[in-house]
Amino acid sequence: MIRSIIVICLIGLWSSVAFADEIERNFSGSVQLDYLAVATEDVGRTQGLDGATVELSLKLAIDFDDEVSSNIKICVACHGIELGMAFFDIRKSDLLNFRVGRFTPRFGNFPLRHDPANHRTSDKPLPYDMGRMLRTTEWNMSVLPAPWVDNGIEISGTKFIGDTSRVDYAVYAIGGAKGNDDAFDLDYVQSRSRNRYYVDNNSRPSVGARLAGSFGLTDNLTISLGASGMGGHYDPSNNLSYLVGGADFVLQYKRIFWRSEYLVRRTEVFLGDDPASRFKYGPGADGEFDNFFIKDGFYSELEYPVSSKVDLIGRWDGMRRIGNVAANSRLRSESAILRYTAALAYKMKVGLRIKSSIEFYDFSDFEDEVAMHIALAGPF
Repeated sequence: MIRSIIVICLIGLWSSVAFADEIERNFSGSVQLDYLAVATEDVGRTQGLDGATVELSLKLAIDFDDEVSSNIKICVACHGIELGMAFFDIRKSDLLNFRVGRFTPRFGNFPLRHDPANHRTSDKPLPYDMGRMLRTTEWNMSVLPAPWVDNGIEISGTKFIGDTSRVDYAVYAIGGAKGNDDAFDLDYVQSRSRNRYYVDNNSRPSVGARLAGSFGLTDNLTISLGASGMGGHYDPSNNLSYLVGGADFVLQYKRIFWRSEYLVRRTEVFLGDDPASRFKYGPGADGEFDNFFIKDGFYSELEYPVSSKVDLIGRWDGMRRIGNVAANSRLRSESAILRYTAALAYKMKVGLRIKSSIEFYDFSDFEDEVAMHIALAGPF
């Protein structure tokens, strides 16, 4: 891990001195050290990844000319070292841009600011959580963990409407989610594992699209709306499909933000020759086992700046899973989480922020829990 960090730092240093008159370069990054304590447990590790966790990103951006640029990003977090991006952008016009390589496809609003230096809480909303939620193992993480990084091509564009409004679109083809032929759910380790060479597992791309608009109603009031979709097959044999949809809403009044999103995923599962032995619950009224389940989630948060240095954040989020589960699962055929978060972010010098929050988890299948975060985050 240390070797990879040193390499990307040397690349950034080299880029800052080489070919100074030919191209424009920018080396940047961000880091967050977060400490999670589960106040209702003596040993929080039984509930999730407690203790101290570092999220580090190192990014090198190069502008070759007015039309072509490239970005490379290395991330280090609880999942180890990850190639967060490595792509070319080719800009033909405002309405037509091409992105080719490894990137986060455009889905939803939160992934646009998933970097911990760009949002005010230590963790992510439940529909986008990537391992920091409690009971993450039982739930197999979230609806669509952010950032969702994949290989492919994306076509996007922007139509400006006056001085304060715009409409954005994006369509893409990517490798897609991964899992086994006998899967109960998506396997996120396969999706991000370097040991699997970042290649598609079934020779069939997944496809997706996003349409969003931002409309300035007054000088101080802006409303943004978006809709996203993505789907394909995730098993090597191309028998098991998944489909994800989402809608998002952001209202900004001066420096006050209200954000809400909803995500839903339909995922097919392998029934096998003897589903009665694989699943906890029996067949439906028609005598057949359903070959899919539904997982959906939402969040709604208010970000209120008390001063130039202090932001208060209140968030209500949740997830639900409907459908049969594996025989050894601790979930039921309909399980849910509701979480209530109160957070404060204090801006120090040079952009550093101290983040603190307390979270109350209301589980349908487990005892309720209280979690507390304290973090230091900032860009460089």
